[in-house]
Amino acid sequence: MRAFTYQRAQSPAEAAAIAARTPNAKFIAGGTNLLDLMKLEIETPAHLIDVNGVGLDKIEGTPQGGVRIGAMVRNTDLAADERIRRDYGVLSRALLAGASAQLRNKATTAGNLLQRTRCPYFYDTNQACNKRTPGSGCSAIAGHSRNHAIVGVSDECIATHPSDMAVAMQLLDAVVETVRPDGSTRSIPMAEFHRLPGKTPHIETTLMPGEMITAVTLPKPLGGKHYYRKVRDRSSYAFALISVAAVVLPDGTGRVALGGVAHKPWRMPGADDSLPRGGKAVAAQLLAGAKTTEENAFKITLVQRTIESVLAEAKKA
Repeated sequence: MRAFTYQRAQSPAEAAAIAARTPNAKFIAGGTNLLDLMKLEIETPAHLIDVNGVGLDKIEGTPQGGVRIGAMVRNTDLAADERIRRDYGVLSRALLAGASAQLRNKATTAGNLLQRTRCPYFYDTNQACNKRTPGSGCSAIAGHSRNHAIVGVSDECIATHPSDMAVAMQLLDAVVETVRPDGSTRSIPMAEFHRLPGKTPHIETTLMPGEMITAVTLPKPLGGKHYYRKVRDRSSYAFALISVAAVVLPDGTGRVALGGVAHKPWRMPGADDSLPRGGKAVAAQLLAGAKTTEENAFKITLVQRTIESVLAEAKKA
């Protein structure tokens, strides 16, 4: 790990301003991903801005009937919150599927959204990776690709986004609230927050330099039955091969989003219209234009069968 300086911010606006005027600065809260990357010298910030004390640790109702989740709310507290469990069950289930209890106790809402890919070629600094070193190439494309993306990929990157929470947030039409270095704020729909790789896979979100997440807002509850089905190589402490987040309403309509298949949480609103016609129809919409390798082509069938399993469970409930 390389040497760095450290500073505690007293407010979100101050943190953003420090980040804007300090070269190579990074925000740190739980540090569950950033510190690992620093140890491997994949991330090499010169300055860390501690944002734990800026007062963004509350879960509050909104005038519109939704919920506002502070950026520093820990994953454990969010998953256990009575309102989240009752009205946004898919989010609670996704969080509980996401990591060990120890990690959930430290990890924050904002940090979860910003965690970086677990592609093994990204973590191996001896391998070419456009996400880690732009223009160096993508070792995964001709390498071991079983866990990699099948939709939204490019010739520069086939990595997947690792967050379970983000998949549920995408399903729920969450909005990410931020503060900029000049003190102004903006709201970014979750569907627009993460970027596809294109020719710049190292640019992973639509955040601007110095911009800091302050909260995530959920609209009023959807109702219906909530499901988060995560398929992985072992039953715990593993990232998804694929995951399915779903809300199924009494009339058989609803919403579906996927994890483990793309560079970002994957949802195609048009696919929701196919829900009454079954998992095969939904999967066909969600995975239209899929670009697979020999090793990860199985994900298409796995998505279809997992959606069918969720729909079958919803009918029985």
